[in-house]
Amino acid sequence: MDILLLAKALILGIVEGLTEFLPISSTGHLILVGQLLDFNDEKGKVFEIAIQFAAILAVVWAYRERLGHAVVSLRSEPASRRLAVNLIVAFLPAAVLGFMFIKQIKAYLFNPLVVATAFIVGGLLILWAERREHTIRVQEVDDMGWRDALKVGFAQALAMIPGTSRSGATIIGGLFFGLSRKAATEFSFFLAIPTMFAATLYDVYKHRELFSLGDLPLFLVGGVASFVSALLAVRGLIRYISRHDFSAFAWYRIGFGILVWASAYFGWVAWSAG
Repeated sequence: MDILLLAKALILGIVEGLTEFLPISSTGHLILVGQLLDFNDEKGKVFEIAIQFAAILAVVWAYRERLGHAVVSLRSEPASRRLAVNLIVAFLPAAVLGFMFIKQIKAYLFNPLVVATAFIVGGLLILWAERREHTIRVQEVDDMGWRDALKVGFAQALAMIPGTSRSGATIIGGLFFGLSRKAATEFSFFLAIPTMFAATLYDVYKHRELFSLGDLPLFLVGGVASFVSALLAVRGLIRYISRHDFSAFAWYRIGFGILVWASAYFGWVAWSAG
């Protein structure tokens, strides 16, 4: 296989893994980087399915003991049943709205300048969330009720706008709704599993005719890069929020969004409209 294509797979795998669980939008970064690398055609879309699946596996691996215990003790422990119910409740808003509007969203919003705008708006919202007075009602994920989960689920639905960030919407939404940084971040990780699994299965079905055994090396390179970088990002974020807030991510989003707009305005990059 073409070495240049494998290099692109490696870069995009790292980008996916590092950005999927940080509040900076993996979809937005993949749209931008994919266009810069000229790897945003139909093959590129199928490749994204593979690296997103690898990122899901990373969070499953990182929390394998917690998740395994929840599955085994589902009948015997109220906390495990509550977590399962909360994940189902939080998953539903994005699932329903995504089923209804995903075609229109992909047709009109999946372009670099929409992404750049969402980066900036999202960054400003994070700064607002961090500067307002926090009233923490929920310290741990196990303390969440179904109403808390439903609110986070509606926040996640906003992430259908590319550049918003699924993890950013759920984490910052959680802060607005009274969750601690740790509870909001961990629930965001857990909610990613059913959400991204469902999205992956849908995309696999939709693009099933585009899969080829000849692309297996491409998927392996990108998948391994995505898994490793996602694992590092998940573990690193938990350590980071124990000592810092999310303001650094906000400034990154704002700076990156302004850079993309400037590159379009001054003609540095010929961003396409879709």
